[in-house]
Parts: sequence; structure tokens; C-alpha cells
Amino acid sequence: MGGRDPHEENRVSTPLELFFDLTFAIAFGVAAGLFARSMAEGKVGTGLIGFGFAMFAVIWAWINFSWFASAYDTDDWVFRVVTMVQMLGVLILAMGIEPMFTSIEAGVHVDNRVMVLGYVVMRVALLFQWLRAARQDPAHRATCRAYAKYLAVAQAGWVAVIFIDTGVAVMFLMAAPLFLLEMATPVIAERKSRTPWHAHHIAERYSLLVIIALGECLLGTIDALRAVVADSGWNLDTAVVGLAGTGLAFAMWWLYFLMPSGTALHRRRERSFVFGYAHMLVFASIAATGAGLHLYAYYLQGRTRIAEAAVVAAVAIPVAVFMLALTFLYSHMMGVDLLHLSYGVAMLLMGGGSVLLAVRGFPHTLCLVLILIAPAGSIVVDELVGHRRRAVALARLARSRGMGVT
Repeated sequence: MGGRDPHEENRVSTPLELFFDLTFAIAFGVAAGLFARSMAEGKVGTGLIGFGFAMFAVIWAWINFSWFASAYDTDDWVFRVVTMVQMLGVLILAMGIEPMFTSIEAGVHVDNRVMVLGYVVMRVALLFQWLRAARQDPAHRATCRAYAKYLAVAQAGWVAVIFIDTGVAVMFLMAAPLFLLEMATPVIAERKSRTPWHAHHIAERYSLLVIIALGECLLGTIDALRAVVADSGWNLDTAVVGLAGTGLAFAMWWLYFLMPSGTALHRRRERSFVFGYAHMLVFASIAATGAGLHLYAYYLQGRTRIAEAAVVAAVAIPVAVFMLALTFLYSHMMGVDLLHLSYGVAMLLMGGGSVLLAVRGFPHTLCLVLILIAPAGSIVVDELVGHRRRAVALARLARSRGMGVT
């Protein structure tokens, strides 16, 4: 585990990494489904708490594995077996999400034992990987040991959380410093010597998880379509719901891939922490959009206790967060572009307008189409003029780094 070449050509995700990602598809699906159920029952606050806790655990574990594997994926039998243990941890975590949601809704205590156990299993397996890398990569030994040290401290804290029976407020008071320690560990560990991660490989890994998260939007759309068909058969509403839901997922996919992430990250490696951390909002907002579409299906089936405007907001808000997160990422990695800033503003205006129309009693299908208009319009504008501005930004970035344009 001497570290891979960060400039290795044709570096792509391995079959093991793709297999590993499937377990996170399961976790995303469980979290989004339970979030939709909580909102349908009118328990929006507790649903947000449970969803936020679950998504942090899932996404953070994935981020840590992906950056480690980018630097030290030897693909030998030891690496494969330890990765299998991490996959087992993800599945245990997914099994613990429902008890955690249910306990928060009950308001007595937080039953996060199974969920935290799964998280600890994942993290201890990664701890073993860092210790192995420290032993076999003298050039980065101090960095690897720092990762292992702070991971061990954090996991000791999470083990304590398993055995302490508390309410929501106390649990989050205990979890907050552990969250901060987890997120600070990469920054602290890589201050003097950075692990040899591969920029294009990291960009591909993130893009693949975006696609997996978008699967939740498609599942939500299918649920909504089934509800419409069961209620009134195949009609205009069916077509509108199918077009709006599928079009929304497709538009989010299109907009995410506007930024040449691999090239930008390669040329601005010092901005890797913001790139990696900001994606937590991207992944969570996509999964939340899927939950909103699931909620829409519940609404069509008459199984919700919240107003129609709240149902529309459950789709509009996460889409707006997604657009704002993308706008921030683009500005941070490529430079501020007023055109891209306008995409985020347009989504805020159209999303807010759709909710207001729902309050006024306009048809929910119309509101859903309005949410789609901003991202779809942004794509049209980008195809007309945005690609030229992006080429200029890349050229400017290349000149600032003394590189050729690629």
C-alpha cells in the first residue's frame, strides 16, 4: 500500500467500488422512504432530524472510504475482505434507520443502537486500512497514523453513544462534537502531507453516487404514477406526473455534469475539502427530492395529514438546495459566473412560486411542472451560451496554473 500515482492515466472506479456503492443505494432508499412516511404523518420536524442524522452517517462513511481507496486501493484479498466488512456495516446501519426514526417520533428516547453499531463497524474497518497503509507507506506514515488516531477517538465516542439511553436533545449534544471531530480529521491529518488521491477518480466516484441518489427520484416518480393510475387510470395527470418527475431527475443529472469536476479538482487540489464536504448537501438534497416525490404519491393516495402546499414544498425545497449547492460548487471550483448564479436564483423563484400557487389552490400537477421549469430552462440557456463561458473559465484556470488546456 505504497500509494497510487495521483496522475495515473485512465483511472476509473473498480468493480469493487461499484459493488460497494450498491449498499449505499439501499441506505438512501430506506432513509428517503422513512422521511416521506414521517412527513405524510405530519411529523416533519422529527422526520428532518432522523433523515439528517442518517444521511450524515451514510454519506460521511462513503466519502471517507472513497478518498482512502483513491489513494490506497491495492485490490488484494485483504483490501477486498475489509471492504466487505464495511459493506456489512452499511447494511447494519440501514437496518437501524427505522428504529431510530420510530423512536424519535415517539419522543421518549433515541434508539440508535443498531444504526451506530453499523457505523462503528464501517469506521473500525477503515481504521484497520489506515493502520495498514501507515505500516506500508513510509512517505505518508504520519498522515495515515493521524487518520487512525482520530478515527479511534471518534469511534470510542460513538460506542459510548450506543450504551447511553437519552432523548433527542441530549443525544445530539453528545453527537455534535463527534460529528465535528469526524469532519475535522481529514483537515488535521493532511496538513503537512497529503495522501495521493486521484482527482479524476474522485470526481467519477462522486458522480456515480449522484446517479445512485437520483434513483430515489425515479422511484418516487414511479410511486406517484402508480398512485395516479390506481385512482383514475391513464389520463393527462398521469402523463404530467410522469414527465415532471422523470424530467426533474434528468434535469438534476444534466445540471450536475455541467461542471468538469475532474479537471477543476485536478487543477485546484487545494480546494478538495470544500469539494468533498459540499457534496454532502448535493447527495442529501437529491435523496430528499426522492422523498418529496414519495410524499407526493402518499398525497395522491389520500394518505397524508399535511396541506397540499407542504407536499409541493417537500419537492421544491430540496431541488432549490440542490441548485444552490451546485452553484456554490461551480463558483468555488471554476470561479464566479453570473450565469450560473442566475440558475440558483431562478430555482428559488420558481420553487417559491409553485408553493404559493399551491397555497392559492392551483392544481398540484401544475405546481410540479413549475418546479421543473427552472432547471429545464437553465439547461437550455447553458446549451446556448453556457458552454462557451465554461471553456473560457477552464482556459483562465489553466493559465493561472501554468498548464495547457485539456
